[in-house]
Formats: sequence, structure tokens, C-alpha cells
Amino acid sequence: MTTCLWFDGQAEDAVEFYVATFPGSTIVSTSYYPTDAQRPEGSVLTVEFELFGRPFLALNGGPQYAHSHAISFQVFCDTQEEVDRLWDALVSNGGEESMCGWCSDRFGVSWQIIPRRLPQLLSSADAEVARLATERMLTMRKIVIADLD
Repeated sequence: MTTCLWFDGQAEDAVEFYVATFPGSTIVSTSYYPTDAQRPEGSVLTVEFELFGRPFLALNGGPQYAHSHAISFQVFCDTQEEVDRLWDALVSNGGEESMCGWCSDRFGVSWQIIPRRLPQLLSSADAEVARLATERMLTMRKIVIADLD
């Protein structure tokens, strides 16, 4: 299964950004619009790429569809430094912060940048620990691990 992301002319820019942001990612191939297509001949049609070893396809399909929070990508982080680096990269240059570890990048794609510690606390067998972690998370935009504990 491959996830396809629809863009309006920014597929190549988005993929280059994602591959630069997420270590171990790669561009696999690029295809181009032929003559007499709905876009100019030679412009990028699709870019196949891999993030975290998973296949993706970026499609320059046009302005008909936009990204929303209805689909998001969760990225689990081991350290606050990793959370900070990814969060800052995604919200810079036109991205937007949201609540509880959610943000969107400048292309409108939604991300959840989640420290691995968060789900551990939220699912704690100690109901008070889980309650406090939930309360603290609900006040945050970017998740700060030290503020959860």
C-alpha cells in the first residue's frame, strides 16, 4: 500500500522538504506530464519517495483538493531535541502550530510530533498519572516532555 498526497504544483518541493527533514528518507523516482495533458508538458506529475521505509507518492493533481487534519502523520520521537527539530522544521516558512502535538507544514499536510513518553503516560495503569498527563497535554501546542512528567 502506498499513501498518495495530492498537491497543486508543489509535489516536488514538498518531497524535497520531507526527504531533507526526515533522516533516512529518499526520492525513488519522478514522472512528468506528457504532451496534451491537463498540465504543461514536462512539468512534474508524480514523485515517488520513502519516509521511514514506507512508500509515498506525491501527485500534482491540481487545485481541486486540499489537505486537512482529517489525515495526519504521527512521528514518534525519543528526545525533546528530536521533537524540537521536527516541529520547528514543519512549522517554519508558513506551517502552522495546532494543539496537542499537531501542526501542519507549509504545504498543508498535517503532522503529529509525539514524544514516545506521551502515550506511555496517557495509558498509565495509574489513573492519576494518565489524568495529569492528559491535562498537561491539552494545554500544549508542541509537546514538552519535561512538562508531562
